[in-house]
Amino acid sequence: MKMTHKERAIAALTRQIPDHIPTFELEFQLAEEMFGKPLFPPELKPGRIETLSALEKERKIYEMAEYTAYVYKELDYSIIPLMMVGDSDYWDKQGKLPPEFVQYARYLREFTEGKVLLAHHGDGTYSIPDGNDMYEFAYRIADDPEGVCEQAQKMADWAIDRNKKLHEAGVDVLLLCCDYCYNTGPFLSPDMFRQFIQPYLYQIIQAGKADGQYTIKHTDGNIMPILDQLVECEPHALHSLDPMAGVDIREVKRLVGDKVCLCGNVHCAAMQTGTEEDVIASAEYCLTYGKPGGGYIFCTSNVPFKGMPPERYQLILDVWKRMRDY
Repeated sequence: MKMTHKERAIAALTRQIPDHIPTFELEFQLAEEMFGKPLFPPELKPGRIETLSALEKERKIYEMAEYTAYVYKELDYSIIPLMMVGDSDYWDKQGKLPPEFVQYARYLREFTEGKVLLAHHGDGTYSIPDGNDMYEFAYRIADDPEGVCEQAQKMADWAIDRNKKLHEAGVDVLLLCCDYCYNTGPFLSPDMFRQFIQPYLYQIIQAGKADGQYTIKHTDGNIMPILDQLVECEPHALHSLDPMAGVDIREVKRLVGDKVCLCGNVHCAAMQTGTEEDVIASAEYCLTYGKPGGGYIFCTSNVPFKGMPPERYQLILDVWKRMRDY
């Protein structure tokens, strides 16, 4: 029996076998190239949204939601990633989501008739510090580990509170997008990861699940040294299974495919610089080894980023359509 996109995604996220493998991306940055205009209208960006009247703002948000629903229907996505509309600091100022975002989510739910899952970013753990902060973070771990843990708890509490508001706004899926790993491995040793990140990631995931949300933990890079800890946090899914860091979906499926849904592993660098044969081979490999037994969502190892030839993204979608059925 044919499933709705929502049913298909839930089946995969709960490691069941749907009618066919669902697809989505954390972000889709090729809307202008493939459909004629960007997903986020410039009139709604900070600096310009403030100049709109209430009526103009509502009309633009409505049009944005309508276009978003159209694009993702054409792409056949089962999960739609929402963008933040309105003042991004509104939460810090008032402890609420921007009303523009709540309105956008409501319109999008109406346009999709509740037949897809809506997603938004929801992480609140430490991620790889940038170059300016790396030394300071290392010193803090050495000099004040208790303080680092206290801050980690505050960050987790903030994320949990915000995620509850996302749930109330109609967000079904939390995309937990703090990056932990380089191509060579995690930025913290496994022991440090267990002290400074893992307990707080676990709290965020469990709180989301208690509210009925699905959780997808994303991190690029070589996750293998901390794969067991990520799985212990009990997310519904892991993303991106980065092949550029040597992560092999066949091996990850063997190790933890009975415990967590897998998302991704299609080689983004090959989609940018490789041959068409390279791209097809990567997509076929992911589908071949991610598919058995269910619990796989087809997507790239990062996102279809701006500058990627749209023909390459369409190429992997064609492979997916050819191989997706169970």
